[in-house]
Amino acid sequence: MNTSKNVSKDIKAMQNGDKNRRTLIQIVVAVVLIALVAAIALFIVNRDSTSGEASPATGAGTSTGEQLTPTSLTDTGAIRFGNPDASTVISVVEDFQCPACKNFESISGSTLQQVADAGNVAVDYRPISILDRFSNGTMYSTRAASAAICVAENDRDSWMDWHNAMFEQQPAENGTGLTDDELVEIAASAGADSPATASCITDGSYTDWVTSQTQSVIGEGINGTPNVRVNGTEISNPTPENILAAAAAAGN
Repeated sequence: MNTSKNVSKDIKAMQNGDKNRRTLIQIVVAVVLIALVAAIALFIVNRDSTSGEASPATGAGTSTGEQLTPTSLTDTGAIRFGNPDASTVISVVEDFQCPACKNFESISGSTLQQVADAGNVAVDYRPISILDRFSNGTMYSTRAASAAICVAENDRDSWMDWHNAMFEQQPAENGTGLTDDELVEIAASAGADSPATASCITDGSYTDWVTSQTQSVIGEGINGTPNVRVNGTEISNPTPENILAAAAAAGN
């Protein structure tokens, strides 16, 4: 009889089965671990690219001067034009790296200036920085928004010309943005040529404030730019006609 041989074969088969099961378990565990690591990495990437949170200005092209708090802005951190006591307020949230903001200004910017000059409406500009990730580490959005406050604080009468020039010379996304020296040159060419403005820009004097302001705006539910509101009500398609209609409906 071949009973011993059969038993030996059975034992060997069982051993092979156990080995195969262990191998299968090891493979399954490895796949689960790989999937878990990939999921964690994807979560981190998505969080950094879609949160809209501004980061402090660090790295190439940033400055580390004394951080200041603006004194000439509204309670909401806006640069106001027109009647400071107007009952109708048009609020414009913009990022200087935002191509849609450039397009908005080219279409509706002159209308905003006209209603502000008319004297019965206030126009608030609130520069923020949600697009730093598109300037290869130079934090261009933050530095440009800080420059906006520098001009508002030191050369207020030239702010609108500077603002328009900034969008006309908007750098392409995924580049390095404009340098601090270039921001100073744009300011000077627009009439904001005081030494205080120049040093404020190169020192990055309001970068921390811009970061805080950006978080405040995001906390209001504003996650994209441009965002245009009349007395707090958003205009989904802020054409000149729609802006004027909203202002008229608000009593102006």
